[in-house]
Amino acid sequence: MSADDNQPKCKALLFDFMGTCLDWHSTILSQLPETIPQDERSALCIEWRHRYFDSNTARQARGEPPEDIDVTHRRVLAEVLAQPEKAHIKAFFTPEVVEELIGAWHRQKAWPDVRPALQSLREKGYEVFVHANGTTRLQLNNARSANLQFNMMFSSQLLGVYKPAPEAYLKTLDLIKRRPEECVMVAAHASDVRGAKAVGMKTVYIHRWTDDVNEDQEVVQKENDAYLEGMKHLVETIDKL
Repeated sequence: MSADDNQPKCKALLFDFMGTCLDWHSTILSQLPETIPQDERSALCIEWRHRYFDSNTARQARGEPPEDIDVTHRRVLAEVLAQPEKAHIKAFFTPEVVEELIGAWHRQKAWPDVRPALQSLREKGYEVFVHANGTTRLQLNNARSANLQFNMMFSSQLLGVYKPAPEAYLKTLDLIKRRPEECVMVAAHASDVRGAKAVGMKTVYIHRWTDDVNEDQEVVQKENDAYLEGMKHLVETIDKL
């Protein structure tokens, strides 16, 4: 048996960050005015997040470069609050509250299953990267607040393109000098894993209740090499790919 036969077939894992590794919902929920009922605050969080994705998709369709995520978050929140059905809560969102909310996206905590999974992967020799839309500063801040360690973090700002465009994956693979078949995309977003699959990567979908609320999860399960409820069994799943 050659030395290469003892090496894992997978060399590197590319992780989406917010939603997949970070529990953005709890962080943002805690910063919203408590005068708003919790179920309404939760729904607002999810709507804000989904409209952020819609904004990115629209920019990409128009051929525009990635926008600073703080700018996008601020504009999208204003759009959400401008809806007639939000008139009863709009007054709670003073400029000071809005600035705290924008800053909260930079102070997220990890899902409890993420840190041990990353540690085990690194101990087994896998390279682990962040591959996510957003800015490099956002990723640096959240890696610190969540106490997560990666070999490198690739943002859409750094790459100059949003996922799920093929260029986002191919440029990252070129930078880390890995072939698509040596890499696995790990994400809680169907669009991310679909984009990765399209360029020849393996994919592991992590189901998080906060994300992909409009996706048919039965369809998503069939599309990926693995489908997991969290990262508890991620290491053994990767070993088998």
